[in-house]
Amino acid sequence: MTRPPHAPDDHPSVAHGRVAVLLSNLGTPDAPDAKSVKRYLGQFLSDRRVVEIPPIAWQPILRGIILNTRPKKSAEAYAKVWGEDGSPLAAITAEQTRLLQQRLGEGVRVEYAMRYGNPDLGEAVARLKEDGFDRILLAPLYPQYCSATTATAVDAANAALAAMRWQPSLRTLPPYYDDPLYIAALADDLERQIAALSFAPEMLLLSFHGMPQRTLELGDPYHCHCRKTARLLWDELGPRLKGMEMRVAFQSRFGRAKWLEPATDATLERVAKAGTRRLAIAAPGFSADCLETREELAMQGREQFMEAGGEQFAALDCLNASPSGMDMLEALVRRELSGWL
Repeated sequence: MTRPPHAPDDHPSVAHGRVAVLLSNLGTPDAPDAKSVKRYLGQFLSDRRVVEIPPIAWQPILRGIILNTRPKKSAEAYAKVWGEDGSPLAAITAEQTRLLQQRLGEGVRVEYAMRYGNPDLGEAVARLKEDGFDRILLAPLYPQYCSATTATAVDAANAALAAMRWQPSLRTLPPYYDDPLYIAALADDLERQIAALSFAPEMLLLSFHGMPQRTLELGDPYHCHCRKTARLLWDELGPRLKGMEMRVAFQSRFGRAKWLEPATDATLERVAKAGTRRLAIAAPGFSADCLETREELAMQGREQFMEAGGEQFAALDCLNASPSGMDMLEALVRRELSGWL
């Protein structure tokens, strides 16, 4: 807290001049129970960036059907992956924050927030400003840009700024889907994990989170970013994994609309029936393991592959707080903090 030079003795002290990094991810319910999941899904599925159906048509469906049927089933899925320190996404993001703070040192504060659920992203921005952090790097941990992830995080931060008279300077970490740092980190970490398996996969399936086909047609670059990540990753990793095939798919379809294809579940069944017996699956679009990787891929995906004729299956970890992942994150953040530190 400092007082302006030559200010009157009764002038209020104002905290300012500090730098912060705010890591942001999608979010998680507070507990693996139907009540918490209902609250989380209500916030998530009410975001116009996520569901672009006009509210007058969507909200009756959401409130009258989805939030009365889906929370119980989703809570059961969360319970399968919940740990002593909470959901995987929350625990891993907290660990990434702790390790990045150690790497950056005392000259910058590192915190994390979630777009949906807790800790709230908008509240985190407001609290940092109150604590004197008037230079904030918002780092949405989504390698591929999508309006339903990156843009809505920026929306939430800007909504917090809109309520302030004295706004902090805000920078946003750009999507890093084709950044050499990201591609190298993925290649090194996946090679390490595959080498540690008890079997040699015939195929590596890269599963990205799906989006409605309509988003691509409206100009969202997400699909193109995913495809370029996969191409660059295989250019780097393919020569190291000779004899292995790589494919791309999109998971987590929801509703009746056409989604990006091919679908992960259908791909797992198709390749197994076509003769693939040993498969590893990775989710390079996720910066941290979560329900979609540890339950949907590692559990449901295994079952789908095995029932279709597969014999050996491995769900590989995301970058998480691995040395490769943290080296990459530190380098990206330091680059975007240039001139501030």
